[in-house]
Amino acid sequence: MRSLEDVVLKKWSAAVLAGALAVGALAGCGGDDGDGGGGGGDKLVMGFSQVGAESGWRTANTKSIQESAAAAGIELKFSDAQGKQENQIKAIRSFIAQRVDVIAFSPVVESGWDPVLKEAKDANIPVILTDRSVDSTDKTLYKTFIGSDFVLEGQKAGLWLTKEYEGKPGPVNIVELQGSPGAAPANDRKAGFAEVIKKDPKFKVIASQTGQFTRTDGKEVMEAFLKTYPDIDVLYAHNDDMGLGAIEAIEAAGKKPGTDIKIVTVDAVKDGMTALSQGKINFIVECSPLLGPQLMDLAKKVKAGEQVETRVLTEETTFNKEQATAALPTRKY
Repeated sequence: MRSLEDVVLKKWSAAVLAGALAVGALAGCGGDDGDGGGGGGDKLVMGFSQVGAESGWRTANTKSIQESAAAAGIELKFSDAQGKQENQIKAIRSFIAQRVDVIAFSPVVESGWDPVLKEAKDANIPVILTDRSVDSTDKTLYKTFIGSDFVLEGQKAGLWLTKEYEGKPGPVNIVELQGSPGAAPANDRKAGFAEVIKKDPKFKVIASQTGQFTRTDGKEVMEAFLKTYPDIDVLYAHNDDMGLGAIEAIEAAGKKPGTDIKIVTVDAVKDGMTALSQGKINFIVECSPLLGPQLMDLAKKVKAGEQVETRVLTEETTFNKEQATAALPTRKY
């Protein structure tokens, strides 16, 4: 495990602050909310399509984009896809029709973007992928992707777990709450975690199911897990919100979260950090939503025709109980 940890730490220390997503009223339904026009005059106009408002992380991310756009003097046309790819494609086509200067979006899923991205390219409107990537083989369809290394996040979760159970007998029965099917963070957090734990056969993922990144679904799926599997040792949740929902189910079943069932999550939003400080969660891998400033900086650069890195990573850390307690008083999200 030591060689893998060295690789993880090397990748981690090389990460650079990065960015994702957008802003506005969160009342859109996949269309635009601008007043027409874009790209004219000196003010940069950005069209942004957000995944939705499925979690505390996403809410903080949207706020970061909103505040950063205002501070940078950028006009932001915002669309909430409400978790549907068809809404996002419609919004991007609307941004193209309005001739915005830059399009940014956080893809609901990884696949199916080439046609609309080609339309943006043909219209000479640069595209920035934020928070989540796409699986297109044509890298000329977008200028850059800013966000976290989700595989690395899964690896960090797995590394903590292997250390926690080092020298202890197995089996270690794990249930997994996955994010939205087809979404990059769900795919990659699962893959990174599996890569680490497969090296020790005592770790067994006995059930893995989507909780859609929401607290409500996390609770419902965990309730089903508890009824089906009486000997759960560990819960790995792809985000804090699903983990928080699972905590409700665990407590309702008469078990003690963090003790009877150890819990590892990803994000480090304030509610998750609070649960960690209380011992209800054991370990959190950070995925920072405060990506607005970097997104606005990149938007200005690509509009000006400047060269930018094709992949920009977010600088992030991890938290145990003591570290969460120390960080909470100044936590912004």
